[in-house]
Amino acid sequence: QVQLVESGGGLVQAGGSLRLSCAASGRTFSSYAMGWFRQAPGKEREFVAAITWSGGSTYYADSVKGRFTISRDNAKNTVYLQMNSLKPEDTAVYYCNTGRSLATLVGGITSDSWGQGTQVTVSS
Repeated sequence: QVQLVESGGGLVQAGGSLRLSCAASGRTFSSYAMGWFRQAPGKEREFVAAITWSGGSTYYADSVKGRFTISRDNAKNTVYLQMNSLKPEDTAVYYCNTGRSLATLVGGITSDSWGQGTQVTVSS
């Protein structure tokens, strides 16, 4: 199975930027579509962005379109989430996970093996 380690979170002011990384090991990384999810205090986990195994297609939640960019580097077994124009509403723990396709990731169908997540806090 794939093991996932998220990093890159931190505290940033509204309007600022962060780049999150998700490093994978174990099963062949490039065989999977990848997604980013987030969970804010008192809220359920929600889909943020997804990318196909080749990196040729992406999909974003409406709340982050135009601000976030997902990418992957299969040679480094890593997926990234570039977050620009951050808002306080983006504050959450961010997780990555694998899925069969963009559609399944959007629907929350992922591997059951979650990483530890990385905290993103956006101050006003």
